[in-house]
Order: sequence, then structure tokens, then C-alpha cells
Amino acid sequence: MKMNFNNPVLFKELKLRFRSPKSFVGILFYLIAMCIFVFGFIFATMTMSGTSYFRPSESFILFGLLAFIQLGLVLFITPGLTAGAISSEREKQTLSILLTTSQSSFQIISGKLSSSIAFLLLLIVAGLPVYSLVFLFGGISPLDFVKVFFFLFVTLLAIGSVGVMFSTLIRRTIVSMIATYGTMLFLSVVTGFIFLIVMQMIEFNHMGTGTPPTSILGHILASINPAILFASFLSTGMGDSISEMTQVKFPIWIGYLIFYLSLTVISLFISVKKLRVNMKRSK
Repeated sequence: MKMNFNNPVLFKELKLRFRSPKSFVGILFYLIAMCIFVFGFIFATMTMSGTSYFRPSESFILFGLLAFIQLGLVLFITPGLTAGAISSEREKQTLSILLTTSQSSFQIISGKLSSSIAFLLLLIVAGLPVYSLVFLFGGISPLDFVKVFFFLFVTLLAIGSVGVMFSTLIRRTIVSMIATYGTMLFLSVVTGFIFLIVMQMIEFNHMGTGTPPTSILGHILASINPAILFASFLSTGMGDSISEMTQVKFPIWIGYLIFYLSLTVISLFISVKKLRVNMKRSK
């Protein structure tokens, strides 16, 4: 797969997406909602505490809430933007025309994925001025800020790649979207539910035997769940607690990086390999 940054598919998708008034109306309402939430939280906290200032501990809570809002945005909007990247072209009967151009399969897949990622990155970056209010009150280090946004990008890239893969493999957009949302729910909800069950079993066995058993499964589940990872960033001792309970001395953020980057590479590889194969079968 040869890297070529002169990607007409990407440029076309960016023009179509960013020339649409709906995109900027969506960003406008998103920023309005974030501003209402932030100023409402500050006002409510100051009113309840009876003070005229905002404490650093409360600023950290606000930062955590904003981080989870951004995570929810990535998890629930990315499948909708990427799950129809290829299948919609097939339904409109324009995919065959696209494949007859000089663009490689990698350029087509990367262009479709990059345009969706660019829009979501714009959505996240547009909220940075709102995030800057948190720094005014203290309690947040630049490293916390960088970690949250870096792992948001990794999560966004992985979920987007899975959406493009299902869009390539499945002919119908609605089915592709269901498969992508199902994968997202499994990674973010089902793994968290199973993790809680495993932790309860570990605690029960620990109380009965007096020695904490090793649970690789619990550590793996914690390493692939976005909510648990973000909670470990916001709670300094949570990552150590998970390692202590599972008896696996391996940082969950490293496992998260390995899993989601591998998921991205595998999904893109399958998409590139199956793009023209599926088109030949449909013919």
C-alpha cells in the first residue's frame, strides 16, 4: 500500500462535508450545549457551596465530566459517520465509477475515513475554548489534558476504522451501522459489565481464601474499555487498584493502546483487501 497524500477522494469528501450548512449548525448547537453545561455547573456549584469562587477540586470534577461527554460524543457519533462510507456509494451505484479511477483501494478507504475523522476532530477542537475555562480555576495539569485528547483520538480512529470495515463488508448501510454500533456497545458497555462481575468474583474469592487470585481476564477487560481507562486517568489510584486486584502488573493504558491500534490496522487492512473483491462479487 503506497502512501499518497494527494488524495482526491479525501478532498472531495471534505468539500462535501464542510460545505454543508448542517455540519456547522451541528457544531454550533454542540458548543451552545457545552457552554450551557459548563456555566450551569459552575453556577450550581457556587450556589450550593455558598461561595463566590470555584475551587480547584470542583474544576477537576468539571474536567472529568467534560472528558466523558467528549468520549460519549466519539463513541456515538463516529459509527454514524463511518458506517456508510462505502455502502452508501454502493447503494447509490457510484462505487463502480469510483473504482474505475486511478485511485488505489487504500486511497479510497483512507479518504473516506479521514474525512469523517476530520469532522470529529473539528468538533473536539471547537470545544477547546470551553475546556480552557477549567484551567482558569486550577486543579488540572496540561499532561491530564494531553492524555485525554490523545486517547480520544486513538478511540476515534479505531471505531472509525471498524465502521469503514463493516461498510466495506456489508452491502446495506443500515446493517453496517447496526454492526458498528453493536461493536461499540460491546467495547464500552458489555466489557464494563463483565469487568464488574469479574471484580466481584475476585473479591469473593479473596474473602474466602485470603489471597487475591490472578485475573488476566479482568485486566484485559479493563484495558479495552474506554470508560474504565478514562476513569483511571481522572482517579489517580484507580489504575493501581485494578492492577492490585487482578494481580497483573501491566498498565491498562498500554494494553488499551496495543488493542485499539491493532484493531485500527486490522480493520483498515480488511477494508482495503475486500473493497474490490466485494465489488466483483456484487457484479
